[in-house]
This record gives sequence, C-alpha cells and structure tokens, in this order.
Amino acid sequence: MKKGLMIATPKQHALDLGVEVQRDVNGVEMGVLENGITFLTQRGLALVTGAHRSAIQDITQEWEDHYDDTVLTKDRISFIKKYLLDRGYTDRKLYIETERDGSPHYAYPDIVCMAVLEYYAFETRSPNQEATDNYRRFAAYGLQRFIYDSLQYTPGDKWQYHHERVSLLANNAPDGYFIVFNEITGLIVDLITADLTVNHKTIPDISVGQMWAKHWKAQALANSFGERIPCQHNYPPRYPQALSNPQEANAYPNVALAEFRRWFKNDYLVTKFPAYILKKAHLLQGGQQEAARIGSMYSPTMLR
Repeated sequence: MKKGLMIATPKQHALDLGVEVQRDVNGVEMGVLENGITFLTQRGLALVTGAHRSAIQDITQEWEDHYDDTVLTKDRISFIKKYLLDRGYTDRKLYIETERDGSPHYAYPDIVCMAVLEYYAFETRSPNQEATDNYRRFAAYGLQRFIYDSLQYTPGDKWQYHHERVSLLANNAPDGYFIVFNEITGLIVDLITADLTVNHKTIPDISVGQMWAKHWKAQALANSFGERIPCQHNYPPRYPQALSNPQEANAYPNVALAEFRRWFKNDYLVTKFPAYILKKAHLLQGGQQEAARIGSMYSPTMLR
C-alpha cells in the first residue's frame, strides 16, 4: 500500500463499535474496543515491529489483494495469512474500522499484531532486535493483558446491562399479558455467556419483538388470542435510549404464550436468529466464526 492509500481505498463501513479507551504508552498507541478487543494503531504496530509505517500499509493492502488466494507460498503475506487462518481469523481486513470523534479510526486487533510481529521477529530475511524483544515480551505476558495493564483497564461486568434491564422489566407486563423481553431471557443469557457484549447496541428483544409482531399480524393471531395492548417500558439510565423514556412496547395475551414459544423455538431461532447474530459479529472477539458458532447452537438438530 502506498503512502496515503488507506484514505484513497474504498471506505470500509465503520462499525457501530466504539473505542473504550485509547492512549499513547511510551510512544505506542494502543487501546481497547467496546467489546474488549485490544488493539494497536497502525503507528503503534509499526513501532513495536520496528518496521516503517508504509510497510504495515503494504501488508494491509496485500491481505486484501490476496484474501481469496488458496495457494500459500513462503512470502510475507502467506506467512501472516497462515498464522491468522490457523487461529480462526478470517476477516477481509486486518484492521477494525470504527469512528472516533467523527473520524475513521483503524484498530489492528491483538491477534493481527502478533502475526505481524512474529514475522518481523523471526521470518523476515533481516529480523530486527526490537521486534524480537517485543515478541518475546508479548508472547510471555500476553498482548491483551499487556495492553489492559498498560492502560490500567479493567473489563466491566458483562452482566451489568442485562441485570439492570431485568430489574426494570421483570414485573412490567400488565396482568394477563406477557412481554417479549421476559420470554427470551434464556437466549440473552446464552449470548452473554458466549461473550457477546449485550448492551445498548445489542438488544435481542427488539429483533425478536419485530419478527413476532410480523408473525402476529400475518397470521391474524388476534382473532384467536385477543388483541395485544400497548405498554410502556423504560431503559436503565446508562442506556442512551433512556433519554427518550418511556418507550412504547406491546404486551400480548398470556393465552398466546404457547404459540409464541413454538414460534420462537422453531421459527425465530432457526431461521432468523443466525442472520441477527452475524450482524453482531463485530461485537464478538471471535468475529464471524464465533457468530456462526453461536447461530448453530439453535439449529434444529441442537434444539431436539
């Protein structure tokens, strides 16, 4: 990649994923994304590898140019590609693009940094001592832990957002009616257990509620179970959505619970949930591979 090409290339869609913290530590720019992924900036990666920033740009472009190649040789990008594929990294870009202060922000995940660092430490024709020293330090300590400690960052309680909503919504349904949130708590627990960041950007009950509402209307279920009724619910104060509280939702007659549970298990989880979780792949440290694994948890064979 030639100097400045990062700007000239077609713009990758910035993900709805923010930077939790970022600082310059001893000249190296590093940070943590909202989903806990640690990263170095392009300049930071260049510094720890002892390479010119233009070389990191070249590697970034080579990855995209040769992403679909199936034959691996002994060249630079083949080494990095084998390293990453062996560890389950299959993204089409070596960086995660987010938006910060209105500008594009390029974060190279820790796994990518270690691949490039190992190349410069041991595989290049002229390994440099800086790369070798940093590789040994990060390999022994763990790059993620190194960044966490350097930034004095402590991962938050991944259950906190969910628990706050449970506290507000547990008894929110009118007598004789149910709300979707209370019925899909098991799914939300599974997602959090699988390390999906369930917060103000990942609200599974919205997806389920929208799909269930379409099913309710398409099948004219009100004729069988009675009309749904509007109800209000509030988001916890830490949610940006709380600024527009109270929110309007639908409450459904309890006599429709059996139909909802049948639809949720056999329709939503099987046919609609996989697409939903793939859209949230960027919030998972395992990316699309992890999203596909979570989606497969609810395949017909697994639900028997």
